[in-house]
Amino acid sequence: MKVFKLMPLSVCDTNSYVVTDDNGDCVLIDAPDDAEYILEQIGSLGMTLKKILLTHGHFDHIGAVADLVEKTECEVYIHPNDLDKLKEGDAMVGRFFGAGGFKPFHNAATFEDGDIIKEGDLEFKVVHTPGHTSGSCCFIIENSMFTGDTLFRRSIGRTDMPDGNYELMKRSLEKLYDLDGELVIYPGHMDNSTLEQEKHYNPYLCHLGDV
Repeated sequence: MKVFKLMPLSVCDTNSYVVTDDNGDCVLIDAPDDAEYILEQIGSLGMTLKKILLTHGHFDHIGAVADLVEKTECEVYIHPNDLDKLKEGDAMVGRFFGAGGFKPFHNAATFEDGDIIKEGDLEFKVVHTPGHTSGSCCFIIENSMFTGDTLFRRSIGRTDMPDGNYELMKRSLEKLYDLDGELVIYPGHMDNSTLEQEKHYNPYLCHLGDV
């Protein structure tokens, strides 16, 4: 298993990641924007896109979904609590950032907390982490965790937008704190980190060891 980080996309500089196996297939974590660029990068790796796993339904994480499916017929997965966001097009919180023109998508599959999503040799465990949105999730594969807008390097995602909830976020952070600290964190924005570092230095996590 290998992870390739794409350049930040959308007006929010959103990260997305290509996760590959040894059989020429890959899974995309979030699809912020610019389907053409994403497919160029996947093609340069000699890979075929099979699945898109969405950490949540905000426009800057799903903006390229419809175009990617149109070009590749890949499968799309999202938590049911955020399914309607994927269908709303311009209503995906884009108006808060002056962004628009996003295509809705209506044929996504859904997952629940604890589900395992497989593609070839790849197995992703779903961790439901509501707070940024009610359907926000993280994905764990081997020693890697894709945290979307739940957990950043030394910070966390916003909870003040529609469908955000700080009390739920706190519970989700407690859930992440209890995981193996050796996990490498691939967040939806900014730089990579490790869960162990965040347990020590993230102001939203470091106090949890005292509870």
